[in-house]
Amino acid sequence: MKLKLFKTIGFLLSMLFIALITVFAEEDNIFTPQKLFELNTVVEVSISPDKGHIAYTLLVPRPFDHDPGGDYRELHVYNVATGESTGLVTGEHNVFSIGWTPHGDAVTFRANMPDIAGVQIFTVDLEEKEVEQLFEHDMSIRQYEFVDENTVAFVASEPVAPETREFRDKGFNIEIFEEELQHLNLYLKDLNNGETRQLTEGVTVFDFVVCPHGKRAAAAIAPKNLVDHYYMFKRIHVVDFETGETELVMENPGKLATLAWSPDGEKLAFRAPSKREDSVEGSLFVFEVPTDKKFEDLRNYVEGMELSVIDIAWKDNNTLLFAAEEGVDIVLSEQAIDAPGRTKLIEPGDIVFRRFQHVDGMTAFAGNTPSHPSELFVFDTETKELDRKTNHNPWLDEINLSKQRKVEYFARDEMLIEGVLLYPLNYVEGESYPLITYIHGGPEAACQNGWNTHYSIWGQIATARDYFVFMPNYRASSGRGVEFTMTGYGDLVGTEYEDVIDGINYLIEIGYVDKNRVGMGGGSYGGYFSAWSATKYTNRFAASVVFVGIGNQISKRNTTDIPYEDYYVHWGFWTHEDYERVYDASPVKYAHQSKTPTLVLHGTDDPRVHPSQGLEIYRALKLHGEAPVRLVWYEGEGHGNRINLNRYDYLLRTMEWFDHYLRLDKPKDEMPPKYLEYGF
Repeated sequence: MKLKLFKTIGFLLSMLFIALITVFAEEDNIFTPQKLFELNTVVEVSISPDKGHIAYTLLVPRPFDHDPGGDYRELHVYNVATGESTGLVTGEHNVFSIGWTPHGDAVTFRANMPDIAGVQIFTVDLEEKEVEQLFEHDMSIRQYEFVDENTVAFVASEPVAPETREFRDKGFNIEIFEEELQHLNLYLKDLNNGETRQLTEGVTVFDFVVCPHGKRAAAAIAPKNLVDHYYMFKRIHVVDFETGETELVMENPGKLATLAWSPDGEKLAFRAPSKREDSVEGSLFVFEVPTDKKFEDLRNYVEGMELSVIDIAWKDNNTLLFAAEEGVDIVLSEQAIDAPGRTKLIEPGDIVFRRFQHVDGMTAFAGNTPSHPSELFVFDTETKELDRKTNHNPWLDEINLSKQRKVEYFARDEMLIEGVLLYPLNYVEGESYPLITYIHGGPEAACQNGWNTHYSIWGQIATARDYFVFMPNYRASSGRGVEFTMTGYGDLVGTEYEDVIDGINYLIEIGYVDKNRVGMGGGSYGGYFSAWSATKYTNRFAASVVFVGIGNQISKRNTTDIPYEDYYVHWGFWTHEDYERVYDASPVKYAHQSKTPTLVLHGTDDPRVHPSQGLEIYRALKLHGEAPVRLVWYEGEGHGNRINLNRYDYLLRTMEWFDHYLRLDKPKDEMPPKYLEYGF
C-alpha cells in the first residue's frame, strides 16, 4: 500500500515538474515584460564621407543591479566592406550627436565623460579606438558641426550671470522663475589656435546647419530660451561666419523643424507647418538664399497630400529626398524641385523609420518592423535595394510574436480612419477577447505599423496575455495631411475622440472584442483621452490608465510650459474668452459619474502637464466616482519616465490593472496589490 502511495506521489511530482518545465518553456517563448529590458535598439546613424563605414548608437538597457537610471547609449561602427560591426564606446556611457571628422578618419560625438565637466565633444579614431576630447569649453555643448577640418561651429548656453552666481554663492536656494534664462549662443572654434568666437548674442539658437561652402550657417533662432519659444517662435536666420552678422531670411509662421542646404549652398529646404495654426511640421518648402519671397509665396511640395514630412535631405542641387508618415506607414520619396510631383523610393509597408542620412546614393537609418525593433538599414537610391545590416537581438527569432496589421474603418461621418491592430497570441477565429486601446500623445503624432512594444506601449506584452491592442490614428493625428490634422483645432475630444469610439465599435461589431472588457490607456494626450473615457464615457470602459494626462483643462493651460503652443495650434482662444467651453472639455467635470476603475500615474517634475493634473483627476474620482482609483507618483520624473525601475514598474503595474479588471473578473470594488512581484 505504501509502495503504491509512493508511486502515486512520485507520478504526481513528475507531472508537476513537467508542467513547470512547460510553463517556463512557454515563458521563454513569449514576450514578457522582463524581455523588454533585454532589447538593444539602434538610434542614430551617420555615414562616413567615403561611405566605407556607418557609425551608429545603440541603446542598451541598464541592468537592474546597477544604480537606477536611464539606458546606456553605446557607439558602434559598421564596416561596409566586411559587414562587421565594432563597438567603439561601450558599457556605461551615453553617446549622442554622432558624426565624422571631415577626412572621415574618426567618429565624433557628444557625451558626459568621467572627470570632464559638462557635455563636451569627443573623437574616436577607427584604428586605435582612442577617445579624445576635441576641445574644452566652459559650458555644456548642445550641438556642433565641422565647418572645415580646422573649424567647428557649436551651440552652448551662455555663462550664468555674475549677479545670479553671487546671489547663489550667498546660500540662497531660490529661482526667479523665467527671469534667469541663459541664451543658447552660436560659437566658432579654431582648432589650430584654440580661439573661440561668439557669433550670436541676445537671442537663442535652437538649431543650425552649416552651408557647404563654410561661410555661413542657417539657424533656427528665437527671442528666448523657453520651451514655448522652441515650439512656436523659431524663425529662419542666416549667420555670417566672417562678420558675425545675423539676418532674418524667412518669417516662417508657427513651428519649424529640419533645415537643409543644397550641395551648392544656394538653396535652403525646411520642414514647417502649412500655417501657424497647423500643429504638424509636415510640409516641405525650398527657397534661394537670399530671397525676396515671403512664406506665403513658397511652394508647399506636399500641399493637398495625405502625409506629413518627417525628414529631408538633398540628393543633388535640384533634387530632394524626403521621408513622410503616410497613415501607419513611412515612405521615402524623391522630389525634383521643378517637377510637379514626387517619385516613391521606399513603398508603404516596407520599413518604419524616422530620421535618415544620405551620402551619394547611400541612405542609412534606424529601421524597425512589426517583429523587430530598430536596427541599422541601408537603402540604395539607384538600385532600390533595402538591406538590414545589424542584428542586435537574435534571441527574438525564438519568440512567438502576435500578428499585427494595418486596420481601416469608417467613422460615423464616413471618413476612413486608420490604425494598427495587434491580435491575441492565441487568437481563435470566432472568439471575442478583451481590448486595450492605446492612444498616442500629441495629438500631432501617429502610430506606425512597426515595432510597437515599449515601456509605455504594451504591444506584444499585452497580446501575449491574449488581448487585442488597438492603436487608432484619430483625426488631429499626423500622417494624413493638413485638413485631417486641423479637424481637432478648437474641438478637443470632439470628432477626434469619436473616431476612437467608432473604431472600438467596429472591432466589437466584427466579433473581435468583448464590449464588456474594453480598456483604454496612454500618456500625455493619450492620458487625457483615458481620463475622458473614465468619466464622460465611463459606460464604455471597464478600466483606464491615465499617464501624465490632463484632468482639468483650465488649470492645465495655466501651468503648462507651452501655453502659446496650446493656444495657437490646439485651442485658438484663451480660457477667459470661453471659460465654459474649456471646462466642458475637462474630465474632472464628469468625474462624479465615473464607474471605471482608474489608475493615475504621474511624474512629480512634469513641466508639460503639471503633476497637479494627476492629483485633480484622482481627487475628483476619489471623492465623487463610484469605482476604485489609485494615484502613483514617480519621484523626479518629468513628462514620461526615464529611470529604468520606474519604466519597469509602470509596465508591470498597468498590465496588472488591465488584467485585474479586463481578464480576471475580479470584483470591481477591489484593487490589485499596491506592491508588485518584480522578479528580482
